Amino acid sequence: MEKAAQGRFARKATTPHVLILASGERVRHITIRPWMAGLAVGALVVAATAYLGATAYLVMRDNLIGASMARQAQMQYAYEDRISALRAQVDRVTSRQLLDQQVVEDKIEKLLEQQMALSSRTGRLGSLMDRADQSGLSTPQQSSSLLPQDQATSPAAGETTADRADRAFQNVTLSLKTIEQQQMDRIHELTADASGVATRIEDVLSRTGFKVDTPKQGADAAGGPLVDADPHLGFDTSLDGLDTALSRLEAARQTARRMPLSNPAPTTEITSPFGNRTDPLLGRLAMHTGVDFRAPTGGEIKAAGAGTVVSAGYSGGYGNMVEIDHGQGVSTRYGHMSKILVRVGDRVETGGTVGLAGSTGRSTGSHLHYEVRRNGVAVDPMRYVAAGLKLATIIE
Repeated sequence: MEKAAQGRFARKATTPHVLILASGERVRHITIRPWMAGLAVGALVVAATAYLGATAYLVMRDNLIGASMARQAQMQYAYEDRISALRAQVDRVTSRQLLDQQVVEDKIEKLLEQQMALSSRTGRLGSLMDRADQSGLSTPQQSSSLLPQDQATSPAAGETTADRADRAFQNVTLSLKTIEQQQMDRIHELTADASGVATRIEDVLSRTGFKVDTPKQGADAAGGPLVDADPHLGFDTSLDGLDTALSRLEAARQTARRMPLSNPAPTTEITSPFGNRTDPLLGRLAMHTGVDFRAPTGGEIKAAGAGTVVSAGYSGGYGNMVEIDHGQGVSTRYGHMSKILVRVGDRVETGGTVGLAGSTGRSTGSHLHYEVRRNGVAVDPMRYVAAGLKLATIIE
């Protein structure tokens, strides 16, 4: 009985469904298999799913597009912020570089100004040093380099261009200041030396009765408000002081060289001094207005000082005589010469030969009669010769 029931159920489950379609006289039937039903159901599920997905997409599309645009906008804002930060950083670096460049340019400009000032001073200082050397004042060899040889150092870690420029500027400035200080010290030393020598010459000349023709500095025609000294002009002021001292020394030496302070017949014997004596021809007391130097006939007679020849010829008791005007009312006469070697108007330097010794005029033998006259009055020549000996070492 159970077997019969199972057979019925099996036949019932496997019985296919038949779909009959009638159209007029035509009748069609379609057998519906189980798999066809499953396929139809699956197609319906797929279609429903597609429909629901499309509907959901249409519904959610705007939200998805909005969210995407929001994310893109957020990313764009982030990129813009980063770009702005980078641009600001670039601007800071550029500004720092420009600032460093400006600092370097300013320091270079200051350095060039100092170098130009030093160069301009060097020209004037060089001429003054040459004058000092010609005046017999020793001058040291000037350094040819403005920078010390051990100033080059490697850049420090993290040091910027401005820092390196500042360090180099400080080194050069220190070097320039050192050179300037050395020059200042030497200028002061030369000024003191020149003033000291000039004072010694002026003292001897003053005691002898001569006046030094010192150049006028305008002190008797100066004025203006009292203003504190400018320290930046100290170097130029020192140069002016050295210039004044050298001018004073040169004027003193020129005066000493022009005045009759030399021996007109060096290495010869004095046979008759200045003053009262027994006249060699008359045998009575008489005034001797000069000094007689023993000199062989033909011996050279030297000018005792520089000046202009105002007389050159035979002159009574002087015989062949030359007279030289030295300025300041001082003149010298050279008598009894055998031959005159200059003419009136000639310019004669100290030590220049004016004639040859002899015994012309009122004379008892070959010698030189040498006179010094001041404002036409005869004075003792040996006073000037003695002064010349004192100045011999400092007027050369």
